[in-house]
Amino acid sequence: MKFQGYRRPDGTVGIRNHVLVIPSVVCANRVARGISQQVSGTVWVEHQHGCTQLGADADLTAHVLVAHGTHPNVYGVIVVGLGCETIRAQDIAAAIRKQCPYKPVHLVIIQDEGGSVKATAAGVTAARAMVGEASGLAREPIDAGELILGTECGGSDACSGISANPALGVASDMLIDAGGTVILAETTEIIGAEHLVAARAVDDKVAKRCYEVIDRCEALATGMGVDMRGGQPTPGNIEGGLSSIEEKSLGCIYKAGSKPLQDVIEYAAPITKKGLVWMDTPGQDIEQITGMVAGGCHLVVFTTGRGTCCGSPIAPTIKVATTTPLFHKMNDNIDLDAGTVVTGEETVADVGRRIFADMLAVASGKLAKAETLGFNDFAINRIGPTM
Repeated sequence: MKFQGYRRPDGTVGIRNHVLVIPSVVCANRVARGISQQVSGTVWVEHQHGCTQLGADADLTAHVLVAHGTHPNVYGVIVVGLGCETIRAQDIAAAIRKQCPYKPVHLVIIQDEGGSVKATAAGVTAARAMVGEASGLAREPIDAGELILGTECGGSDACSGISANPALGVASDMLIDAGGTVILAETTEIIGAEHLVAARAVDDKVAKRCYEVIDRCEALATGMGVDMRGGQPTPGNIEGGLSSIEEKSLGCIYKAGSKPLQDVIEYAAPITKKGLVWMDTPGQDIEQITGMVAGGCHLVVFTTGRGTCCGSPIAPTIKVATTTPLFHKMNDNIDLDAGTVVTGEETVADVGRRIFADMLAVASGKLAKAETLGFNDFAINRIGPTM
Protein backbone atom coordinates (compact mmCIF):
# COMPACT_ATOMS: atom_id res chain seq x y z
CA MET A 1 0.00 0.00 0.00
CA LYS A 2 1.68 3.19 -1.17
CA PHE A 3 1.25 6.92 -1.74
CA GLN A 4 3.23 9.43 -3.80
CA GLY A 5 5.46 11.56 -1.57
CA TYR A 6 8.81 13.31 -1.29
CA ARG A 7 11.83 11.45 0.05
CA ARG A 8 14.16 13.91 1.79
CA PRO A 9 17.97 13.53 1.82
CA ASP A 10 17.91 12.42 5.48
CA GLY A 11 15.43 9.64 4.70
CA THR A 12 12.33 11.32 6.12
CA VAL A 13 9.16 11.60 4.06
CA GLY A 14 7.09 14.64 3.16
CA ILE A 15 3.66 14.81 1.55
CA ARG A 16 3.93 18.51 0.68
CA ASN A 17 6.84 20.58 -0.64
CA HIS A 18 6.20 23.94 0.99
CA VAL A 19 8.48 26.94 1.29
CA LEU A 20 7.60 28.18 4.78
CA VAL A 21 7.98 31.75 6.07
CA ILE A 22 8.40 31.81 9.86
CA PRO A 23 8.41 34.95 12.04
CA SER A 24 10.47 34.43 15.17
CA VAL A 25 8.44 37.07 17.02
CA VAL A 26 4.99 38.64 16.82
CA CYS A 27 6.60 41.89 15.62
CA ALA A 28 7.66 40.16 12.39
CA ASN A 29 4.24 38.72 11.52
CA ARG A 30 3.33 41.40 9.00
CA VAL A 31 6.58 41.06 7.06
CA ALA A 32 6.33 37.24 7.03
CA ARG A 33 2.79 37.49 5.70
CA GLY A 34 3.83 40.07 3.10
CA ILE A 35 6.61 37.84 1.79
CA SER A 36 4.36 34.82 1.43
CA GLN A 37 1.48 36.70 -0.15
CA GLN A 38 3.79 37.92 -2.90
CA VAL A 39 5.25 34.51 -3.76
CA SER A 40 3.02 31.69 -4.98
CA GLY A 41 4.13 28.35 -3.59
CA THR A 42 4.91 29.64 -0.11
CA VAL A 43 3.00 29.41 3.17
CA TRP A 44 3.47 31.32 6.39
CA VAL A 45 2.61 31.20 10.08
CA GLU A 46 1.69 33.99 12.49
CA HIS A 47 1.84 33.89 16.28
CA GLN A 48 1.81 36.18 19.29
CA HIS A 49 5.01 34.89 20.90
CA GLY A 50 8.77 35.28 20.66
CA CYS A 51 9.58 38.02 23.15
CA THR A 52 9.57 38.46 26.95
CA GLN A 53 8.92 34.77 27.48
CA LEU A 54 10.85 32.88 30.13
CA GLY A 55 12.16 29.38 30.75
CA ALA A 56 10.06 26.49 29.54
CA ASP A 57 7.62 28.82 27.80
CA ALA A 58 10.35 30.36 25.64
CA ASP A 59 11.83 26.92 25.02
CA LEU A 60 8.49 25.57 23.82
CA THR A 61 7.92 28.47 21.42
CA ALA A 62 11.38 28.04 19.93
CA HIS A 63 10.92 24.28 19.68
CA VAL A 64 7.58 24.54 17.86
CA LEU A 65 8.95 27.11 15.39
CA VAL A 66 12.03 25.00 14.67
CA ALA A 67 9.93 21.84 14.39
CA HIS A 68 7.77 23.43 11.71
CA GLY A 69 10.88 24.52 9.83
CA THR A 70 12.43 21.05 9.98
CA HIS A 71 9.18 19.25 9.15
CA PRO A 72 9.53 16.99 6.09
CA ASN A 73 6.49 18.65 4.49
CA VAL A 74 8.69 21.76 4.18
CA TYR A 75 11.28 22.12 1.40
CA GLY A 76 12.86 25.38 2.56
CA VAL A 77 12.43 28.15 5.13
CA ILE A 78 12.57 31.94 5.33
CA VAL A 79 13.01 33.00 8.98
CA VAL A 80 12.02 36.60 9.71
CA GLY A 81 13.00 38.47 12.88
CA LEU A 82 12.74 42.03 14.09
CA GLY A 83 16.24 42.06 15.55
CA CYS A 84 15.82 42.65 19.28
CA GLU A 85 13.51 39.80 20.37
CA THR A 86 14.07 37.17 23.05
CA ILE A 87 13.72 34.25 20.63
CA ARG A 88 16.16 35.36 17.97
CA ALA A 89 15.55 34.58 14.33
CA GLN A 90 19.28 33.79 14.03
CA ASP A 91 18.91 31.00 16.58
CA ILE A 92 15.79 29.57 14.92
CA ALA A 93 17.52 29.53 11.55
CA ALA A 94 20.68 27.97 13.01
CA ALA A 95 18.70 25.22 14.73
CA ILE A 96 16.87 24.35 11.50
CA ARG A 97 20.16 24.25 9.58
CA LYS A 98 21.74 22.03 12.24
CA GLN A 99 18.91 19.50 12.20
CA CYS A 100 18.43 19.60 8.41
CA PRO A 101 21.72 20.64 6.77
CA TYR A 102 20.29 19.81 3.34
CA LYS A 103 17.40 22.27 3.69
CA PRO A 104 17.71 25.83 2.29
CA VAL A 105 17.21 28.42 5.06
CA HIS A 106 17.28 32.19 4.53
CA LEU A 107 17.39 34.76 7.33
CA VAL A 108 15.75 38.21 7.18
CA ILE A 109 16.25 40.69 10.04
CA ILE A 110 13.95 43.70 9.68
CA GLN A 111 16.19 46.12 11.59
CA ASP A 112 19.27 45.05 9.62
CA GLU A 113 17.48 45.37 6.28
CA GLY A 114 16.41 48.92 7.10
CA GLY A 115 12.72 48.44 7.74
CA SER A 116 9.73 46.36 6.77
CA VAL A 117 9.58 47.34 3.08
CA LYS A 118 13.20 46.39 2.41
CA ALA A 119 12.93 43.28 4.58
CA THR A 120 9.87 42.12 2.65
CA ALA A 121 11.68 42.66 -0.65
CA ALA A 122 14.70 40.65 0.55
CA GLY A 123 12.45 37.81 1.70
CA VAL A 124 10.51 37.80 -1.57
CA THR A 125 13.73 37.43 -3.57
CA ALA A 126 14.87 34.48 -1.46
CA ALA A 127 11.44 32.85 -1.45
CA ARG A 128 11.12 33.01 -5.24
CA ALA A 129 14.46 31.26 -5.64
CA MET A 130 13.45 28.52 -3.17
CA VAL A 131 10.09 27.92 -4.85
CA GLY A 132 11.87 27.52 -8.16
CA GLU A 133 14.17 24.90 -6.65
CA ALA A 134 11.30 23.11 -4.92
CA SER A 135 9.30 22.89 -8.12
CA GLY A 136 11.97 20.65 -9.62
CA LEU A 137 11.38 17.83 -7.13
CA ALA A 138 9.25 14.87 -8.13
CA ARG A 139 7.05 12.61 -6.03
CA GLU A 140 7.89 8.93 -5.71
CA PRO A 141 6.09 5.84 -4.38
CA ILE A 142 6.39 5.55 -0.59
CA ASP A 143 4.98 2.92 1.75
CA ALA A 144 1.88 4.01 3.68
CA GLY A 145 3.58 2.78 6.84
CA GLU A 146 5.71 5.92 6.87
CA LEU A 147 2.70 8.20 7.38
CA ILE A 148 1.97 9.86 10.72
CA LEU A 149 -1.70 10.83 11.16
CA GLY A 150 -3.01 13.38 13.63
CA THR A 151 -6.63 12.94 14.76
CA GLU A 152 -8.86 15.78 15.91
CA CYS A 153 -12.51 16.33 16.74
CA GLY A 154 -13.90 19.82 17.17
CA GLY A 155 -17.37 21.22 17.38
CA SER A 156 -18.63 17.80 18.44
CA ASP A 157 -22.29 16.80 18.53
CA ALA A 158 -24.41 13.81 19.57
CA CYS A 159 -23.43 11.98 16.36
CA SER A 160 -19.65 12.39 16.75
CA GLY A 161 -19.36 9.16 18.73
CA ILE A 162 -21.74 7.35 16.36
CA SER A 163 -20.49 8.19 12.87
CA ALA A 164 -17.36 10.25 12.17
CA ASN A 165 -15.20 9.31 15.16
CA PRO A 166 -15.72 5.53 14.93
CA ALA A 167 -15.16 5.73 11.16
CA LEU A 168 -11.92 7.61 11.73
CA GLY A 169 -11.03 4.87 14.22
CA VAL A 170 -11.37 2.33 11.40
CA ALA A 171 -9.05 4.42 9.21
CA SER A 172 -6.62 4.74 12.14
CA ASP A 173 -6.52 0.96 12.54
CA MET A 174 -5.94 0.55 8.80
CA LEU A 175 -2.97 2.91 8.90
CA ILE A 176 -1.48 1.15 11.93
CA ASP A 177 -1.98 -2.22 10.26
CA ALA A 178 0.00 -0.82 7.31
CA GLY A 179 2.85 0.08 9.68
CA GLY A 180 1.98 3.73 10.27
CA THR A 181 1.42 5.96 13.29
CA VAL A 182 -1.71 7.59 14.69
CA ILE A 183 -1.83 10.39 17.27
CA LEU A 184 -4.64 10.68 19.79
CA ALA A 185 -4.58 14.06 21.56
CA GLU A 186 -6.98 16.50 23.27
CA THR A 187 -6.32 15.44 26.87
CA THR A 188 -9.29 17.43 28.19
CA GLU A 189 -11.49 15.36 25.89
CA ILE A 190 -10.24 12.05 27.25
CA ILE A 191 -11.22 12.87 30.85
CA GLY A 192 -13.66 10.25 32.05
CA ALA A 193 -12.51 7.73 29.46
CA GLU A 194 -8.84 7.53 30.43
CA HIS A 195 -9.31 4.10 31.97
CA LEU A 196 -10.42 2.74 28.59
CA VAL A 197 -7.33 4.13 26.85
CA ALA A 198 -5.02 3.00 29.66
CA ALA A 199 -6.42 -0.54 29.37
CA ARG A 200 -4.95 -0.65 25.87
CA ALA A 201 -1.44 0.38 27.00
CA VAL A 202 1.41 -1.91 26.00
CA ASP A 203 2.79 -1.91 29.55
CA ASP A 204 2.22 -0.56 33.06
CA LYS A 205 4.52 2.43 32.48
CA VAL A 206 2.43 3.68 29.56
CA ALA A 207 -0.80 2.98 31.46
CA LYS A 208 0.50 5.03 34.42
CA ARG A 209 1.29 7.93 32.12
CA CYS A 210 -2.34 7.98 30.96
CA TYR A 211 -3.50 8.73 34.47
CA GLU A 212 -0.65 11.16 35.14
CA VAL A 213 -1.51 13.47 32.25
CA ILE A 214 -5.21 13.44 33.17
CA ASP A 215 -4.38 14.22 36.81
CA ARG A 216 -2.08 17.05 35.72
CA CYS A 217 -4.75 18.51 33.46
CA GLU A 218 -7.36 18.46 36.21
CA ALA A 219 -4.89 19.90 38.73
CA LEU A 220 -4.20 22.88 36.44
CA ALA A 221 -7.90 23.75 36.40
CA THR A 222 -8.22 23.23 40.14
CA GLY A 223 -5.18 25.43 40.74
CA MET A 224 -6.86 28.24 38.84
CA GLY A 225 -9.92 27.89 41.05
CA VAL A 226 -12.20 27.16 38.11
CA ASP A 227 -14.53 24.35 37.09
CA MET A 228 -13.25 22.69 33.92
CA ARG A 229 -16.85 22.16 32.86
CA GLY A 230 -16.97 25.89 32.06
CA GLY A 231 -14.87 25.17 28.98
CA GLN A 232 -15.62 21.52 28.21
CA PRO A 233 -18.04 20.67 26.78
CA THR A 234 -18.33 23.98 24.94
CA PRO A 235 -21.67 25.76 24.47
CA GLY A 236 -21.74 24.47 20.88
CA ASN A 237 -21.14 20.89 22.06
CA ILE A 238 -24.05 21.21 24.47
CA GLU A 239 -26.32 22.64 21.77
CA GLY A 240 -25.27 19.70 19.61
CA GLY A 241 -26.56 17.23 22.20
CA LEU A 242 -23.61 16.45 24.48
CA SER A 243 -24.40 16.54 28.19
CA SER A 244 -20.99 16.17 29.88
CA ILE A 245 -17.25 15.97 29.37
CA GLU A 246 -17.45 12.22 30.01
CA GLU A 247 -19.96 11.79 27.20
CA LYS A 248 -17.79 13.84 24.88
CA SER A 249 -14.70 11.83 25.86
CA LEU A 250 -16.39 8.49 25.22
CA GLY A 251 -17.07 9.62 21.68
CA CYS A 252 -13.68 11.29 21.25
CA ILE A 253 -11.57 8.21 21.93
CA TYR A 254 -13.25 6.28 19.10
CA LYS A 255 -10.92 8.21 16.75
CA ALA A 256 -8.04 6.12 18.09
CA GLY A 257 -9.45 2.85 16.79
CA SER A 258 -8.71 -0.37 18.65
CA LYS A 259 -4.94 -0.86 18.55
CA PRO A 260 -2.59 -0.97 21.58
CA LEU A 261 -1.36 2.33 23.00
CA GLN A 262 2.39 2.44 22.47
CA ASP A 263 3.38 5.71 24.17
CA VAL A 264 2.23 8.91 25.91
CA ILE A 265 4.28 11.98 24.99
CA GLU A 266 4.39 15.67 25.84
CA TYR A 267 2.99 18.51 23.74
CA ALA A 268 4.87 18.92 20.42
CA ALA A 269 7.38 16.21 21.39
CA PRO A 270 8.97 14.25 18.53
CA ILE A 271 6.89 11.21 17.54
CA THR A 272 9.31 8.29 17.58
CA LYS A 273 7.16 5.17 17.96
CA LYS A 274 4.96 3.38 15.47
CA GLY A 275 1.35 2.57 16.21
CA LEU A 276 -1.02 4.49 18.47
CA VAL A 277 0.48 7.36 20.50
CA TRP A 278 -1.23 9.80 22.89
CA MET A 279 0.13 13.35 22.79
CA ASP A 280 -0.78 15.48 25.82
CA THR A 281 -2.34 18.56 24.22
CA PRO A 282 -5.04 21.04 25.16
CA GLY A 283 -8.50 20.57 23.71
CA GLN A 284 -8.21 23.88 21.84
CA ASP A 285 -8.23 22.82 18.20
CA ILE A 286 -5.49 25.06 16.79
CA GLU A 287 -3.07 24.54 19.68
CA GLN A 288 -3.63 20.81 19.37
CA ILE A 289 -3.05 20.65 15.61
CA THR A 290 0.05 22.83 15.92
CA GLY A 291 1.47 20.50 18.58
CA MET A 292 0.76 17.35 16.59
CA VAL A 293 2.35 18.80 13.44
CA ALA A 294 5.37 19.98 15.44
CA GLY A 295 5.72 16.40 16.64
CA GLY A 296 5.85 15.17 13.04
CA CYS A 297 2.28 14.50 11.82
CA HIS A 298 2.08 14.61 8.04
CA LEU A 299 -1.67 15.18 7.87
CA VAL A 300 -4.69 15.59 10.13
CA VAL A 301 -8.21 14.15 9.93
CA PHE A 302 -10.61 16.46 11.77
CA THR A 303 -14.14 15.26 12.56
CA THR A 304 -16.84 17.79 13.32
CA GLY A 305 -20.52 17.81 14.22
CA ARG A 306 -21.02 21.56 14.44
CA GLY A 307 -18.74 22.65 11.60
CA THR A 308 -15.16 23.86 11.47
CA CYS A 309 -12.96 25.54 8.89
CA CYS A 310 -9.40 25.62 10.28
CA GLY A 311 -6.27 24.03 8.87
CA SER A 312 -2.53 23.79 9.42
CA PRO A 313 -0.18 25.87 7.25
CA ILE A 314 1.97 22.85 6.38
CA ALA A 315 -0.09 19.69 7.05
CA PRO A 316 -3.26 18.95 5.03
CA THR A 317 -6.34 18.88 7.27
CA ILE A 318 -9.19 16.65 6.06
CA LYS A 319 -12.63 17.49 7.53
CA VAL A 320 -15.27 14.83 8.15
CA ALA A 321 -18.89 15.76 8.97
CA THR A 322 -20.86 13.68 11.45
CA THR A 323 -24.16 14.31 9.64
CA THR A 324 -25.17 14.74 6.01
CA PRO A 325 -27.04 18.05 6.58
CA LEU A 326 -23.83 19.55 8.05
CA PHE A 327 -21.79 18.20 5.12
CA HIS A 328 -24.07 20.01 2.66
CA LYS A 329 -24.37 23.15 4.78
CA MET A 330 -20.58 23.63 5.10
CA ASN A 331 -19.52 21.91 1.89
CA ASP A 332 -16.97 24.64 1.15
CA ASN A 333 -15.01 23.49 4.20
CA ILE A 334 -15.81 19.82 4.77
CA ASP A 335 -14.25 17.09 2.66
CA LEU A 336 -16.15 13.92 3.61
CA ASP A 337 -19.62 12.94 4.84
CA ALA A 338 -19.88 10.35 7.62
CA GLY A 339 -23.59 11.07 8.08
CA THR A 340 -24.33 8.09 5.85
CA VAL A 341 -23.72 5.96 8.95
CA VAL A 342 -26.57 7.76 10.73
CA THR A 343 -28.94 7.32 7.77
CA GLY A 344 -27.98 3.66 7.34
CA GLU A 345 -26.61 4.08 3.81
CA GLU A 346 -23.13 2.92 4.88
CA THR A 347 -21.54 1.11 7.78
CA VAL A 348 -18.87 2.60 10.02
CA ALA A 349 -16.35 0.35 8.28
CA ASP A 350 -17.46 1.62 4.85
CA VAL A 351 -16.87 5.25 5.84
CA GLY A 352 -13.61 4.33 7.54
CA ARG A 353 -12.34 2.86 4.30
CA ARG A 354 -13.38 6.03 2.44
CA ILE A 355 -11.47 8.15 4.97
CA PHE A 356 -8.38 5.99 4.58
CA ALA A 357 -8.54 6.18 0.78
CA ASP A 358 -8.84 9.97 0.97
CA MET A 359 -5.87 10.11 3.35
CA LEU A 360 -3.70 8.34 0.76
CA ALA A 361 -5.02 10.57 -2.03
CA VAL A 362 -4.26 13.72 -0.02
CA ALA A 363 -0.84 12.35 0.92
CA SER A 364 -0.23 11.91 -2.81
CA GLY A 365 -1.06 15.55 -3.60
CA LYS A 366 -4.83 15.95 -3.64
CA LEU A 367 -5.68 19.23 -1.89
CA ALA A 368 -7.90 19.19 1.19
CA LYS A 369 -10.48 21.97 1.24
CA ALA A 370 -8.66 23.81 4.03
CA GLU A 371 -5.67 24.03 1.68
CA THR A 372 -7.65 25.31 -1.30
CA LEU A 373 -9.12 28.03 0.94
CA GLY A 374 -5.69 28.96 2.32
CA PHE A 375 -6.26 28.29 6.02
CA ASN A 376 -2.99 28.51 7.96
CA ASP A 377 -4.08 28.45 11.60
CA PHE A 378 -1.23 28.28 14.10
CA ALA A 379 -1.18 28.58 17.89
CA ILE A 380 1.42 27.49 20.43
CA ASN A 381 0.34 26.26 23.85
CA ARG A 382 1.37 28.67 26.63
CA ILE A 383 2.95 27.43 29.85
CA GLY A 384 3.59 30.63 31.78
CA PRO A 385 2.94 34.38 31.70
CA THR A 386 4.58 36.93 29.40
CA MET A 387 6.96 39.05 31.49
